[in-house]
Amino acid sequence: MTRPAITQPQLAPVTGVDDHLPAVPAAALTAEAIRARLAAAAAWTPEFAGDGGLFANREPAGAAVLVPLVQRDEGLSLLLTRRTDHLRDHAGQISFPGGRVEPEDDGPVATALRETEEEIGLPREFIQVIGQLPVYSTVTAFQVTPVVALVEPGFTLKLDEFEVAEAFEVPLAFLMNPTHHRHHRFEFGGAERRFLSMPWQGPEREYFIWGATAAMLRNFYRLLITV
Repeated sequence: MTRPAITQPQLAPVTGVDDHLPAVPAAALTAEAIRARLAAAAAWTPEFAGDGGLFANREPAGAAVLVPLVQRDEGLSLLLTRRTDHLRDHAGQISFPGGRVEPEDDGPVATALRETEEEIGLPREFIQVIGQLPVYSTVTAFQVTPVVALVEPGFTLKLDEFEVAEAFEVPLAFLMNPTHHRHHRFEFGGAERRFLSMPWQGPEREYFIWGATAAMLRNFYRLLITV
């Protein structure tokens, strides 16, 4: 059975909030601590491996995204994008910069860096890759490798206006606190979907972080909270 598309995820009922789980402590959210945790992590099973079944019976395709941790004076922040509304896949959603693997790419790191430069104009000289998270399978049949990187401040972004409507930063401490992790359930025509969200109120608007982006961030949380 084809699963229902979710066009207004913020309206899906909340079935639970993970405020019973501990937040990642501040000492584990420094650049040095995250670098060490990624280096020490052996093979591990993520909490969320993917969204499940496929739409349109697409063939699986490789992809990579950058998880860009900007080193601000007040602590690390995560640089995210809001996709434009006319795109075929994930229109209007909050996403990591990244995209499909191309034949010329030498692995997922190369894909993530190339796509980040193309989408938001973040120069590679500001980026230091420090590790990877487990592959995540999206409902649109992409096998996504999240590439974690530290980003030096001082950069100027140049957005690809066809793909990216906006780029913004969220404090990493907010995202690594499960008090802000919400579970949703959506049902239509007898088919069901469940997803995670991490809504963040920015200075001017709320950003509804959900789906694959929220799931990969939850996997990151599980890595950092594990001793």
